[in-house]
Amino acid sequence: MTGLRRYALCWVHLVIGGAFLMPYFLMASVVLSLVRDGTDTYGDIATQFLAFGLALPPAWAAGLVFAPARSMATGAVRTFYGVPRELLADEPGYSWTARRRTALWYLAHNAAGGIVSGMSLAAPPAAVGLLALPFSTGLQRGFPGWQEAFPGVLGPLAGLALLALLAGTTWGAGQLMARLAPVLLGPTPADRLAAAERRAAGLATRNRLARELHDSVGHALSAVTLQASAARRVLDTDPEFARQALAAIEDTTRDAVAELDTVLGLLREEDGGDPTAPAPTLDGLEALLERTRAAGVRIETTVQGRCTGLPPVVSREAYRIVQEGLSNALRHAGPVPVELSVHRTERELTLRMENPVSGRVAGPAPGSSVPAPRTGGGRGLLGIAERARLLGGEAAAGAHDGVWRLTVRLPLAGRERGARGAVRP
Repeated sequence: MTGLRRYALCWVHLVIGGAFLMPYFLMASVVLSLVRDGTDTYGDIATQFLAFGLALPPAWAAGLVFAPARSMATGAVRTFYGVPRELLADEPGYSWTARRRTALWYLAHNAAGGIVSGMSLAAPPAAVGLLALPFSTGLQRGFPGWQEAFPGVLGPLAGLALLALLAGTTWGAGQLMARLAPVLLGPTPADRLAAAERRAAGLATRNRLARELHDSVGHALSAVTLQASAARRVLDTDPEFARQALAAIEDTTRDAVAELDTVLGLLREEDGGDPTAPAPTLDGLEALLERTRAAGVRIETTVQGRCTGLPPVVSREAYRIVQEGLSNALRHAGPVPVELSVHRTERELTLRMENPVSGRVAGPAPGSSVPAPRTGGGRGLLGIAERARLLGGEAAAGAHDGVWRLTVRLPLAGRERGARGAVRP
């Protein structure tokens, strides 16, 4: 934007401030005419300045009590001064700190606008008269004082100086307003904290959805991959087993679609809608294990205590942790034996999963593709750790003597202080 256009927009904004001040100025003038009998309110310059001063407090109060005033002011500042968006607050100022800052902005805007507006009304006609004074006998007779004060070329020089004063005042007031805008209309500490909380909530929602998709869909894809691989290997030699594998793939994908609908329901829940299906819990553990066994994984399960009656959030997160642990075994070790232990006490729920990570195990036929043994954790382990941390629990994972072991402890009595959620080796 050119400097001349920016200057013109600055002048327009200041004149708008003067227009906003005008009702309060007229009201103050009426009050002064009633209080001071015989005073020519509009003819006495001192009375006009007094009315101008009395008009400012009501303008300040208007910015204090009207919360949306900040949003209106920031929009005008961006348009007329080109102040970057990130330096200004978009939301209405409901806190008293924001209200006080907005009120000070309106006070400065109306004061500067009133001065520039008054000069814009008075200075140009006076400047034109002074410029024409040496050449107009009518002006010389009509304004003898001007002729005496500015004889000869002093009249035009005074007219040019008056126009320069108006231009300089407008430029200076515009620069002042542009510098004050980020200070008075920018986000307060409370606004920054609220924005950070909104960003954190958004990131938490994204992470939650990522965890749900990774655990549910990832598990299904891992199981389907192994089931399809097994069916392909024995398609000619054992058609019955191949049919069973294809049926298992059908069941697994159907369950995956249902769980995907549950995850999409989380989006609807964030938008104020109702999720279309409840999230799976430990009540559905046996079905999860059966689907995984259909992929060729031998699972030995030990359950101490009841898996029913758990707090809903603990039961849901525990199901996802077991699901992700099985997915990790399928992806990184193949169809190896898995030992799952679920131990419930009055205070906590402990999940422990073990599977071999080295050596050959019975399962796939020779020449089949078996995932290489893993040497470290993946993103799934980070998701498990995050789930445990959010519940105030802890997770530990690592290889010990050729066995990969995952241990997760979840408290049942609410979130504990100093919760630990990082995956420890």
